[in-house]
Amino acid sequence: MLAFPTMPSPTANPIAEPCADAAAVAIRRRGGDSPLPADPEALLGRLYQVRGAAADALGAAPLAGLHPAGALKDIDRATNLLAGQIERRGRILVVGDYDADGATGSALAMRGLRALGAARVEYLVPSRFAFGYGLSPAVVDAAAPRRPDLILTVDNGISSLSGVVRAGELGIPVLVTDHHLPGERLPAAGAIVNPNQPGCPFPSKHLAGVGVVFYLLAALRARLREAGWFGPSRPEPNLAELLDLVALGTVADVVTLDANNRILVEQGLRRIRAGRGAPGVRALLTVAGRDPARATARDLGFYAGPRLNAAGRLTEMSLGVECLLSDDPAAALAMARELDALNRRRREIETAMREEAEALLDRVGLEGAALPPGLCVFAPGWHQGVTGILAGRLRERYHRPVIAFADVGDGRLGGSARSLDGLHMRDLIAAIDGRHPGLIERFGGHAMAAGLTLKGEALAAFRAAFEAEVRRELGDDPPLREVLSDGELPTEALSLPTAEMLRIAGPWGKGFPEPLFDGRFGVEDARVVGGHHLKLRLRALGGLAVDAIAFRQGSGLAAPGAAVHLAYRLDVNEYQGSRSAQLIVEHLRPAGPRSQA
Repeated sequence: MLAFPTMPSPTANPIAEPCADAAAVAIRRRGGDSPLPADPEALLGRLYQVRGAAADALGAAPLAGLHPAGALKDIDRATNLLAGQIERRGRILVVGDYDADGATGSALAMRGLRALGAARVEYLVPSRFAFGYGLSPAVVDAAAPRRPDLILTVDNGISSLSGVVRAGELGIPVLVTDHHLPGERLPAAGAIVNPNQPGCPFPSKHLAGVGVVFYLLAALRARLREAGWFGPSRPEPNLAELLDLVALGTVADVVTLDANNRILVEQGLRRIRAGRGAPGVRALLTVAGRDPARATARDLGFYAGPRLNAAGRLTEMSLGVECLLSDDPAAALAMARELDALNRRRREIETAMREEAEALLDRVGLEGAALPPGLCVFAPGWHQGVTGILAGRLRERYHRPVIAFADVGDGRLGGSARSLDGLHMRDLIAAIDGRHPGLIERFGGHAMAAGLTLKGEALAAFRAAFEAEVRRELGDDPPLREVLSDGELPTEALSLPTAEMLRIAGPWGKGFPEPLFDGRFGVEDARVVGGHHLKLRLRALGGLAVDAIAFRQGSGLAAPGAAVHLAYRLDVNEYQGSRSAQLIVEHLRPAGPRSQA
């Protein structure tokens, strides 16, 4: 039996018809109601201005515009540890996380350390199913037969107090690199590099795990340069050539794209488009049907990232790391195809889990109970590697923070949490832990995503505590679902040149959102394609015809002749060698009178 709080049945199209289980949608314009310019350069300037950046921000901010590595706390101790091991040919073991950030960070550490002269460096990415998250004592024991002289964590370790203690008992020093928020205590590591640790003055707190590794490598190169390590027989490497890995991990981990991260991502994208960097990154894009020469941040986040993540979700991440480490394009492509197959299987599992949840929602909705402010869900047989995706899907549909649980063995449940803007999920779970000591066994994460473990018999008590804590933060009703639009595009801007410009003008992402526009259109034709997508032929004011597609909104079919109000992205549609402008519909509803649009 699926354990789910009682709630009403969802409607097929919550955007078009506000309902009890999803907050009504309000479209608000970022820059007010002043009209957008049709000129591409002026339009881009407006879009950048409302995002707090100059129109030429990226062009004027190459790698030299990055914050200096010296601002990271403990960076000198960290580089001394690594330099000592490199100079004495010590064994360095990279212990990464099992998501895309951990995989790219592990591959970056491997490639970077080797390029800097490390003679003996290996990696270990523990399986989430066998070991769980982080540098646990069990992971240290599994690593011990390799006889490492130093363990370097990537995208984990800040909460691994007992694992670091176990490593110390075995005489293995640990260098922690992480970006997750720390708990009340820090591990007793040889050095910790994490912009979010107490007392770290590094200005950008949004580095992904792979970004922290890049900074560590840059500082290590400077340390080795000062020591006279490089010369004719050992040339100094250009670490910027590894920025494709940084870009992929940063975007896939959905960290905020502040100015510092945008530089890292844009520089990485430029290398991908130029055909440089890891063959594995290009292969992941290729198997997803994306052209590396036209790669965007969206391609990394929605196409390459999920295929890389599939390995860690369904099996273990070594296949993903090996794909990123391969210098043989044919071998990398073969591994990318394996990852693509895993991702297809992941989608099948996700669909089954989502359908199971939604079927129960339809049944219990007949009871008419109100939707609680936070959703805590579990079903026997759910795949623990896919619960994070399920939580994200439910969050988007019901506009509530969600924790989805799966059985992880030994009578325990592992939960993946996804939050809303304005609700810090990791802090919320910490508050529950403080109010109910012993209820949660372990937890960690970010503002928008977190993970936790608890005993199966504690689920009911945790659900009640979770709902109560969310209610304290948000009240009985969640925040209004709000769509932030950049305004109404002039008809002449609904063009291929404008769409092309917007694709490459980012990188867009969290904290620097991709342009979203809204406006009224007349429907000339509408049909369902692919089983559940809505394909539209629209007529804009002034008579211009334009194609549009609304993914997963096939049930919101609009009749020809109807007027609709859309929130949409302007994108490029590529089909059989032809390229045209296309609207990607994010929200659709019947249009009111012109004065209300």
